[in-house]
Amino acid sequence: MRFRSKQIHAGVSPDPTTGAILTPIFQSTTFVQESVDEYLSKGYSYSRSGNPTVRALENKLTVLEGGADTICFGTGMSAVTCTMLAFLSAGDHAIISDVAYGGTYRLCTKVLNRFGIEFSFADTSNPDDVQARVQKNTKLFLTETPANPTMKLSDIAAISEISKEAGAIHVVDNTFLTPYFQKALDLGADLSLHSTTKYFDGHNATVGGAVISKTAELDEQIRFIQNSTGSIMSPMVAWLTLQGCKTLSIRMEQQSANAMAIAKFLESHPKVKQVAYPGLESFSQHELAKKQASGFGAMMWFEVKGGLQAGKQLMDSIELWTLAENLGSVESLVTHPVTMTHAAVEEAERIRVGIIDGLVRLSVGLEDVEDLIEALDKALESV
Repeated sequence: MRFRSKQIHAGVSPDPTTGAILTPIFQSTTFVQESVDEYLSKGYSYSRSGNPTVRALENKLTVLEGGADTICFGTGMSAVTCTMLAFLSAGDHAIISDVAYGGTYRLCTKVLNRFGIEFSFADTSNPDDVQARVQKNTKLFLTETPANPTMKLSDIAAISEISKEAGAIHVVDNTFLTPYFQKALDLGADLSLHSTTKYFDGHNATVGGAVISKTAELDEQIRFIQNSTGSIMSPMVAWLTLQGCKTLSIRMEQQSANAMAIAKFLESHPKVKQVAYPGLESFSQHELAKKQASGFGAMMWFEVKGGLQAGKQLMDSIELWTLAENLGSVESLVTHPVTMTHAAVEEAERIRVGIIDGLVRLSVGLEDVEDLIEALDKALESV
């Protein structure tokens, strides 16, 4: 099957008892066993360790990403945490994208570092910088591409080669583009990580995470940590995400088309100082974007002339666009990373990696693009 058929049919089948076309919500803590000797003969015992509704979503994501297996989590950060705990111990070293989600930065610098794990934040857009930071004890690379919120890209294939030579695991946070636009495992990554909260859900309805492994052995290592920590996805969230997956491709296509039109509008607007969107020819890594992905996605950022105060005025007054955290939904969202998604990142570090105070992040939705542009134009004129 091709991608659009897979997103609807992969991993699911009609309920054998009733014929229900949608996977049932198995809202059950425990599962009755036939006998002691036949324990787990039906595959499930306790929903912390496995649930049929969650398993259906895991099977679907495995097919969409082209991996060996998938583990779903209660949040995207649970996925990041369990993955790091699966492969890092005291005395180990990890290389992380210097531009990453604020929660990932906080986990590394304020939690896991307390347990003797060392982290280096590398400019993963530059493979030479990544190579220079490799140590004998480097066990994991985490690359976020496109990066949140600067949209900086990393060459997945090049970094995968460096990781392989170091005998380490390469994890790619593929949240922004999803497997519809970017196949991280095909490009050499060992693990593809997602906040399913974003594009897989697509409707601001759930929080969740997933890690798709290239091999069964990698999956087993992460699954052990998940079961040990109880970082599970609920059946209801899995069911809702299963429904969101069915329209992933058509949403990604239209949101990306809307984003391109908006990026071109902003780039030509006299009150906009700069705009960053991988689909623009002016984007410094436009050629890499075309090389490793089949689409440019629906995320971008821009800076209004006048800096922080002008940006705040725009975000506080804009109509149709919603001022909120999250991204990837059918609703268009505007976010101020410095005070919202990346507030945990120290000011000096934010400035160093390009998260400037006046950065306005856009998550482009499915509204009529003319309405979105008119709302932006009106807000910019009022600044």
